[in-house]
Amino acid sequence: MRVPWSAPCTAAALRRLRAVGDRRFLAAALALALTACASVPGAPPSPFPFPKDAAFAIDGRLSARRGSDAVAIAFAWTHAPPRDEFAITTPLGQSVAELTGDASIPRVEVRTADGRRDEARDWASLTERAIGIALPVEGLASWAQGAPRANAAHTVEIDAAGRTSVLRQDGCEVVYSYRDASEMRPSGLRVACFDLELRIVIDRWHDA
Repeated sequence: MRVPWSAPCTAAALRRLRAVGDRRFLAAALALALTACASVPGAPPSPFPFPKDAAFAIDGRLSARRGSDAVAIAFAWTHAPPRDEFAITTPLGQSVAELTGDASIPRVEVRTADGRRDEARDWASLTERAIGIALPVEGLASWAQGAPRANAAHTVEIDAAGRTSVLRQDGCEVVYSYRDASEMRPSGLRVACFDLELRIVIDRWHDA
């Protein structure tokens, strides 16, 4: 979104107009200047209504497909940088696993419903072992809020309400949906990353 630049309307600018030698055009010049001052557009709103990598807590549902592999889960996710905690259940509410990670170490741990434990250095490795499909959790922590992951190239499309409608980053395209015209937090994400197709429905946002 690009807003055209216009020179600021200042008293100095108007004094320069009054110095015009041909006073027959003075009134017209002043009128034009005042019209331009009234129409200077303001600064565009930030396309990201929440601080990048802000803490949050959400409940939702996720379905993912990679080739012939597919998974559907429900989750409760608490993101409090640098830590993340996931409680994963089946769509019917049966406990599957609890995952915790600390990006400052880095280390991710999982405890399954039957008591098994495992750990890895990254989310992709551990989610693949825990639920069968590697998930881009590091990117999703920002993407879930309609913002790009920090310090990485991206492009973004903004809707009429100033919200992110499409975000492209890390070889992924994220398409957003919202419950209504006034809601700034997304209620759904459709993510396409190479051979991964991911759909997330956010049922509830909590204050973290």
